[in-house]
Amino acid sequence: MRRFFHAAAVFTGACALSVLGLIGFYGHSLPSSFTIPDSRGLAVDSLFTVTSRTTDRSEEQDNVEQTSTGISRTLMLFDAFPIKNISTSIIGRPELVPCGEPFGIKLMTDGVMVIGLEDIGSSCPASECGIMVGDVITGIDGQTVTTNKRVSEIIGGSGGRPCSVSFSRGGSERTATLIPVYSAGSYKAGMWVRDSSAGIGTVTFCDPDDLSFAGLGHPICDADTKLPLPISHGTVGDVAITGCTRSEHGEPGQLLGEFTSSEPAGSITANISEGVFGTLDTMPSREKALPLGFKQEVRRGSAEILSTLSGSTPERFTIEIENIDLSDSAAHDMIVHVTDERLLSEAGGIVQGMSGSPIIQDGRLVGAVTHVFVDDPTRGYAIFAEDMYLASISASAR
Repeated sequence: MRRFFHAAAVFTGACALSVLGLIGFYGHSLPSSFTIPDSRGLAVDSLFTVTSRTTDRSEEQDNVEQTSTGISRTLMLFDAFPIKNISTSIIGRPELVPCGEPFGIKLMTDGVMVIGLEDIGSSCPASECGIMVGDVITGIDGQTVTTNKRVSEIIGGSGGRPCSVSFSRGGSERTATLIPVYSAGSYKAGMWVRDSSAGIGTVTFCDPDDLSFAGLGHPICDADTKLPLPISHGTVGDVAITGCTRSEHGEPGQLLGEFTSSEPAGSITANISEGVFGTLDTMPSREKALPLGFKQEVRRGSAEILSTLSGSTPERFTIEIENIDLSDSAAHDMIVHVTDERLLSEAGGIVQGMSGSPIIQDGRLVGAVTHVFVDDPTRGYAIFAEDMYLASISASAR
């Protein structure tokens, strides 16, 4: 009997340690907030059962409190052990049209971005007054500047007198006094600036109610500074894919395309971490609207992407969702692996230009491809569709 109780105690202790380990793991790997489609709580797609605490009306006063970000709940392991308190925000599950069509992007920056600095003779006037690569210049001597040409005109016509420069850095507004230097027949500031950008990407989804769209799943960044371009406005153009440079180990390929019309097909209003957002003139896709899949509903396993390898009509290709990171500190939401033989044969996996290709799993829109692995183009990163949808709501409200 003593052996029995000893064994039982050892077993109970091992179980307790296992539960504590799971509580610690989920406490770290699950986020502090969730978006859910209704008030019934949530269930996280996981190896072990993770739900949120449900309460009846008599318990609601003590266990569910309204906060500035939503309703406070408690995540539960096996419906019995509390993991941590979280906040949940309720939105009705939207129906969105998954796209996969290529689109052309033309952006005008909000000001001009400094992309390089150089010495004029023995000094760099821009650097000496505190201007850095990545700064966005919005005005010189009280005059708004939006083009490279206008910057050159004002600096060149300064006669060498000090110029007051207004610029932004990291969201804060600053001013500096720049003294141009005469060189090669004109006055110069010693800086290279950029006022626009263009490229090709993939539309992720379009809202059938108002034709608002989301694309890319990541921001458009300046090629030199690698920083997101602050935009004043942008346009969308119709594009046809004319070819595909195949991805190889160490060298990602890319989609090749051309604008099929000089007329804009929509407008871009935001270029942020979750992608580019705006409004289209017409619905680009013939796909049926699908319900949004929230991040806690995404699972490891088979899925599909919609992407265009030729022309302007997207096709479905099979992939595997290999890893999901729900944590607040996640650098990337998902890792996906291309399993479709034709996509592997024709493109080598993921190529540049496929960013924004929607991911469909279990009849829901759950994400979008964002980046290719340079050393393994059959794999890449992806973003949750939920994050893009919430960002699109914020962008529309601006």
